[in-house]
Amino acid sequence: MGNNKFKGLGVALVTPFSESGEIDFGCLEKLMDDVINNGVDYVVALGTTSESPTLKDKEKVEVVRTVVSAVGGRVPVVMGLGGPSTYEVIDRFKGWNFDGVDAILSVTPYYNRPSQEGLYAHYRTIAHYSPLPIILYNVRSRTSCNIEADTTLRLANDCKNIIAIKEASGNINQIMRIVKHKPDDFLVISGDDAITLPLLATGVDGLISVVANAFPKEISQMVHLGLDGRFDEARKIHLRMLDITQSCFKEGNPSGIKAMLSLQGKANNLLRLPLVRVSAELESQMRQLLNTFGEAR
Repeated sequence: MGNNKFKGLGVALVTPFSESGEIDFGCLEKLMDDVINNGVDYVVALGTTSESPTLKDKEKVEVVRTVVSAVGGRVPVVMGLGGPSTYEVIDRFKGWNFDGVDAILSVTPYYNRPSQEGLYAHYRTIAHYSPLPIILYNVRSRTSCNIEADTTLRLANDCKNIIAIKEASGNINQIMRIVKHKPDDFLVISGDDAITLPLLATGVDGLISVVANAFPKEISQMVHLGLDGRFDEARKIHLRMLDITQSCFKEGNPSGIKAMLSLQGKANNLLRLPLVRVSAELESQMRQLLNTFGEAR
């Protein structure tokens, strides 16, 4: 199967919380069953959507153990592990139990704003020490750091343990350049729900989705139809979902998706500071969109 296990739809899981502020592991397990039963190809724990910067180290371990146990081998598991210090990332490799985890999603080193040569050296170094394949995570809006196409291609060619990139830069020209020049077995994965359909038309290999927490069936259908070249059918789902998708990011992620999950009755609308709930106005708009969508599907 190789790298193909990460083609299709992955979902960046939220971390549900209880009223007491603790992680609601029972809710997390139910959410995983929902996404897997509705066509998601793999799950991502401790990504941006999980509020991982607000989780304690012990909680991160418990989240991954819960995800691995609840998945039970039904789909691959990707785990987020990155940071601003190359050697701290390496130290975390040494101290982590990766049983049941299939790959690592590693975000660009934030705050330091390294050069392209620094990014290359960072990823080449952690790839050397990583016990698992690495998926690069390029999200300039959060890190103030962009992996340029030439750097991605250099890493893809030089480091066999780097198998893919989650591209959330929003730069379609950059993404198309990677798709055109990448090695055959290197995957390019969209990190932006709203522009995934046009990216599928350029040859990307799938999506790591936020919105699929709440709409796994629809997003799965859209991605798989696009991968099959059935763009007329995929476009209908994309356009039907567009207003909902955009609403989930209007006041930030994961605030938006947690509001949507709460409106669906799937999880509490609770976040950890400094994240807060979306405005009452946006929540009302999301409720109207959800009601309309429910009538239409």
